[in-house]
This record gives sequence, structure tokens and C-alpha cells, in this order.
Amino acid sequence: MSSLPVTVCGSLSLHPVSLGRAMHEAGYRALDLPWVYVPFAVERDLEGALRGMRALSIRGLGVSMPHKLAVMPLLDTIDPIAARIGAVNTIVNDGGKLTGHNTDAFGAVAALREQIDPRDRSILVLGAGGAARAVVHGLVEAGAKVIVANRSVQGARDLCAAASASEAVSLEEAADRAPSVDVLVNATSLGMVASGETAGLPLGGALPERGVVMDIVYKPIETALVSRAKERGARTIHGGRMLLHQAARQFSLYTGRDAPLDAMDAALRAAIG
Repeated sequence: MSSLPVTVCGSLSLHPVSLGRAMHEAGYRALDLPWVYVPFAVERDLEGALRGMRALSIRGLGVSMPHKLAVMPLLDTIDPIAARIGAVNTIVNDGGKLTGHNTDAFGAVAALREQIDPRDRSILVLGAGGAARAVVHGLVEAGAKVIVANRSVQGARDLCAAASASEAVSLEEAADRAPSVDVLVNATSLGMVASGETAGLPLGGALPERGVVMDIVYKPIETALVSRAKERGARTIHGGRMLLHQAARQFSLYTGRDAPLDAMDAALRAAIG
């Protein structure tokens, strides 16, 4: 048992269940760090939770919906990309000064880079909700030419304006455009077990003729979209990769160390099953 002081990190969500815990604690073990990760259930008193973070010197907290927006005015500073996205999923405590970050954008780009450099690539992103906002902002920052498709075209237009993306289209137009893009990213909940929409395929199954298909849904790891793309011979990226990389970025922000990706990935796979 280490005699060093224990550093506490954790998460703020409606329910004290966190895949982040498995990944972060695997990382601590891999680097022999005397750190622990505690998921905290917070329903209403978000301001009180942050007072506790300061008072107890909790180093870092991951933030889940619905707190990603509500937490922003309670922080001391906001990282520029988190401010542009309009959501915080990570809080770092430096001596009582709380800074908000968004590692979802980093996670999306890092996952995509495992298969393709997004710079100057045409990327069709499906969705305009919170997750899609992070994905689109991250890809634009990485130099991609991003087309946003959404059920509400106005929602797609609003996201394009906020992120300086290239173009907003309807889902019908997106189905026509999908075969010619370099990358298709599903940033909606379609295919997620909890959404009850696991049977459907975005855009009726229209896929890039040659390129990469990425799904941010991680339950199940192999969604119908990923499975179909594999059958068509496309390179695929499942949602667990974005989840892993965003957690790895959190790990580095908290610890100042490079995240041990292999250890964290193994823990994530075991937790997801």
C-alpha cells in the first residue's frame, strides 16, 4: 500500500455509474499512481458539488448530461474550444481555480486519425445535438470540410454557423451525398441500445463508396452501421475509440502524464463487454 497522499478524480452525473472509472483507474494502476476515481451522483445542487470539489481538492471531474451546459457559468475559466462548443465535459482543479474543457472534440478527431487524416477531407456528420457539436467543432479545427445533416435542417444550419462548417443539408440530400464523401460520421443516437432504435441504419444505409465510416455509438460496439460498412469493405471506427480518446485526454489533463492507452482500452472493453 502506497504511503503517498491519494489524489481524487471522478465524475458528475445523474447516476453513479461510469465507464470512465474503469478506464481512469486502469491508467492509474498502469502508471503506479496513488489516485482514485469516484463517480458522484448529482441531481440538482451542481453549485454545491463544485464547492465540494474546491474544498476537498478533487483534482478533476468528468461531466455528463444534463450538466455539461449548466456547469459552465459556475467555473472560473473555460477552455476556448469548450466555449465555442458551448459544453464542458471535463473540469480541472488547479488550487481551487476550476477550468472547463471539452475532450469529446479531441476524442472524435483522435479516433478518426487512427484511420485517416481529416485535414482537407470531406466529412459528412449526421446530427446536430450535443455530441455532434463537439464532433463538428473538432473536425473543423482539424481542417476538415464538414457537411452537417440533420432531421431539422435549421439545426444543421445553426451548427454550421457556430462551427464555421462548410454546408448544412437535409437527411435526404445527405443520402445522395454519402457515396462521394471521404468520411461518414454518425453523431446521433441511432443504433444505441438505450435509444430503442438499434434496427435502423442512418440514411437508409447509404455509405461512402471509398472511405471511412465512424459511429460514436458504443453500446453495442458493433452497431448496424459499422457492421454494414464492414460488409461493404469500408474502414470503420466504432464508438469505443472516441470514448477512449476523450478519457485519455482527461487523464492527461488531470495527471500531466501521457495516458496508457492499451491499459485503458482493455478496461473499457471489459466494462462494455
